[in-house]
Amino acid sequence: MVIIDSERCCYCGGCVSVCPVDALALHETRLEVNEDCIECGDCTTACPVGALRQPFAGEPQRPLLRLRYDLVVVGAGPGGSIAAETAARAGLSVLLIEKRQEIGSPVRCAEGVGHEALLGFLEPDPRWIASEIHRASVLARNGAYSRSMGGSGGKGYVLERRIFDRVLAERAAQAGAEVRVKTAATGLMMEAGCVRGVRLRCGDFMRGLHELEVEAKVVIAADGVESQVGRWAGLDVKLLLPDTLVCAQYVLAGIDVDPNCTDYTIDYEIAPGGYAWVFPKGEGKANVGLGVQADIWGEVAGRSSHRLREKPGDRSVLGFLTRFIEKTPGLSQGYPVTLVAGNVPASPPPAAIVKDGLMLVGDAARQLDPLTGGGILNAMQAGRLAAQVAVQAVESKDVSAGALSRYPQLWQQGVGRKMQRNYRLLKRFPPMMRADEQFMRAFSLAVGG
Repeated sequence: MVIIDSERCCYCGGCVSVCPVDALALHETRLEVNEDCIECGDCTTACPVGALRQPFAGEPQRPLLRLRYDLVVVGAGPGGSIAAETAARAGLSVLLIEKRQEIGSPVRCAEGVGHEALLGFLEPDPRWIASEIHRASVLARNGAYSRSMGGSGGKGYVLERRIFDRVLAERAAQAGAEVRVKTAATGLMMEAGCVRGVRLRCGDFMRGLHELEVEAKVVIAADGVESQVGRWAGLDVKLLLPDTLVCAQYVLAGIDVDPNCTDYTIDYEIAPGGYAWVFPKGEGKANVGLGVQADIWGEVAGRSSHRLREKPGDRSVLGFLTRFIEKTPGLSQGYPVTLVAGNVPASPPPAAIVKDGLMLVGDAARQLDPLTGGGILNAMQAGRLAAQVAVQAVESKDVSAGALSRYPQLWQQGVGRKMQRNYRLLKRFPPMMRADEQFMRAFSLAVGG
């Protein structure tokens, strides 16, 4: 049977199309070969990236190479790319790695940002702006009671994250960072409790090798809500269910929405402990999604199933989203062209986001807004601060936790203080009491930027 290198495979399906015995099958992002394989070699010839090969006896082990950088950034989202660019412009040698084969995909985000905060990093570009936002509408319901608020005068954008994220990574590369896709961190290099580098599994043919040990004076972990780097370092990054929003989102096409207004619905029956959103993306389409509090949505779903004829999938967060769309004028006639799902932290940062040689950034450090779940610009701000502290630490030859603790201090003095206040406000109003005028005003201010 042919051997599949899953780290190199780009799931294009070319090999499947030429196999004469149907021995290959492509399942989303997994290629499989079965025992019908006759080892004819057609698939190896058709593979554009060398991910298929014939087996041979006495195959040698690939060597393990050690490389050295001043800074390794794990994760090429907005926070990671800004960190890499900032450090590279300051003269550090930087490696930025992304485990997926395409930076910016899949999108697990409603994609909204404010104009003023974005200007602190780069000028808006039509290439990665789906729509320009001038108004926000917030509707809160509690049973038969409802309250609405609107705002205008501000300015924001709904992004095309697939393009936006790639542009940020390109800027990092132009600044001098080495960017590698399809390269996953598999562990940390530790010495006496200090982080000294990362172990990588490479699928982008870096130096022709498969596994690497990369020494680094500092590692920045921007590896998302599912962050493994923090766990490997011994930091307590566990996310508790009451502080977790479970989210699902469609891109709906063929709908009727205001192209310049974002809509938010706070309703315990529609999105218990969270809210639903409609973010227009122009041309009769929008990001339509919702997030629910992880520890309470099941009870509401169970109660609803007694009132409704239950369908497969109803007792899921996707079921909440489907019901919201079906009941909302302007959305119910739409068709989903993309589905994304994932969890969003609605929590304060962990007690420690630094360790000797390591800093956590963005979702990995729980630096989102607990009220809204918004985190793009927060991650970018955190990435910049972490990189600036990394530059100082490398130059002073002190990468201890004490030296790196300047980063969480700077974060707390700025955006972090506001996020801490928003978390206290969130917990002050239980999920069934968020139609309160004070909560709605705070929420409206948060979504306004």
